[in-house]
Amino acid sequence: MSLAPRAALGFLAAAISVLTFHQAMWWLLHRAGLMPPPYPMVPTQPFGVPLIASLCFWGGLYGAVFGLALPRLGRPRWLWGLGLGIIAGLVGFVIVAPLKGRPIDFAGMAVLRSLLINGFWGIGVGLIAPALIERRRG
Repeated sequence: MSLAPRAALGFLAAAISVLTFHQAMWWLLHRAGLMPPPYPMVPTQPFGVPLIASLCFWGGLYGAVFGLALPRLGRPRWLWGLGLGIIAGLVGFVIVAPLKGRPIDFAGMAVLRSLLINGFWGIGVGLIAPALIERRRG
């Protein structure tokens, strides 16, 4: 399979994983009183896009890279996905937070929430992307 379909299917897999795995962990944390309700529609800056749509888009970009790398990754793929989720969570803390004027804070509960949500999302990417790509190939 050429690069473009793998990237597109990786993007799709990651967006689906945001809507399922990511938001499922968000919901569990919400039930525990640690997060607001899932599927947030609050507008993001600067374009006013609902947060859930923004999460799908940015998650999809990570998924596109995952889809491209997938043929070189060993098994189990969900474990590689977990690594992807941890990387995404750390990028959020180390790069995105300062860009949005927030401090880098690894001591608080926020880092645990982020790693749980993004890690679970990554597991979903590691399960969904191979299934979509192998289905397309077969």
